[in-house]
Amino acid sequence: MLTIQTDRSSAAVTEPGRAGELPGVLTAARPAHRLVLSGGTRYARSGEVRIAYELRGTMHRRRPWLVLIQGMGFDRSGWDPVLRKLRHHFRLVLVDNRGFGRSDRPAGLFGVAAMAGDIVAVLDAAGIRRAHVMGASLGGMVAQELAITHPERVDGLVLACTAPGWPFAYPMPPAAVRLILVTALIRAEVARRRHTENALAARTVQHHPELVDRLLELQDSQPPPAPRALAAQAAAGALYAGRWRQARIRARTLVLHGGADTVVDPRNGRLLADRIPDARLVTFPDLGHLLFWEDPDGFTDAVTSFLLAGGRGHEVPARRRVRHGDWRRTGTRAAVSGSGPASDNRASPKEALSRP
Repeated sequence: MLTIQTDRSSAAVTEPGRAGELPGVLTAARPAHRLVLSGGTRYARSGEVRIAYELRGTMHRRRPWLVLIQGMGFDRSGWDPVLRKLRHHFRLVLVDNRGFGRSDRPAGLFGVAAMAGDIVAVLDAAGIRRAHVMGASLGGMVAQELAITHPERVDGLVLACTAPGWPFAYPMPPAAVRLILVTALIRAEVARRRHTENALAARTVQHHPELVDRLLELQDSQPPPAPRALAAQAAAGALYAGRWRQARIRARTLVLHGGADTVVDPRNGRLLADRIPDARLVTFPDLGHLLFWEDPDGFTDAVTSFLLAGGRGHEVPARRRVRHGDWRRTGTRAAVSGSGPASDNRASPKEALSRP
């Protein structure tokens, strides 16, 4: 495992490779004639459940596919801050998890395995054989499950602000537990604001209170989820049992976590990176659970650099963006070949910051 710690992580972009092909879509050699998908809801059938998804980006065969899986409480619009930059490098597949957005709201409980099956159904419906996959929070558990049970469908894997599941995971931080316990005792709008603030770093809430309002407005703009859908997703995350199966993941893996996350204990990021062979961990010390909202540029730079690098040996930089806009390198160099034991590339966050 290679570990990098950075306040605002970014990295140089290399030339992309192929992650999957879309049969039936023709692309011309000249950029001016490339087919651009601007969105529009499509549907895939996963058993009895209809799953909504959307394709975005330039349909050029050299641009890899990247599937985006959100966590609890968001539909695909939860990725809005990072879409503009990701579209420059990937063909995007945005999914509404079952129970949210325009996907069906099944009766009863369901598990992470069923949600991973939904992603397979979307890939099949879109004609995509293989793709990069990125999941956040509960979506990160779905992405793990997909990489474990359908390794042939996953090229690169990005796990953001998530956990390996029971029985070997750090529990929810006390601040989130206390908030859940008092939720039923306070007004709904107050509870919603407090949960939104808890998903951000305290520093972000203090210096950028407008971000809380933006997130609340986004939630208001989504199709309202049924209470049973919220309960089902919460149960799916709480009951997910990764055990030691992450050791079976063969996809190149990047783990991203905010050091100030009070929804998912940040130590779970290191657990994941330790268990997945040759995984890399990048920690954003001052960011919270929704780190891709707090620093979308740093987040997308880290993701893009990792996924487009492929398996070639390269420098793995980390950068810190100073408040006034300057950049300062703080990273570590490593030849990442995907071979050898994970411990060969291991470095603690403090070591990563101190290396030239």
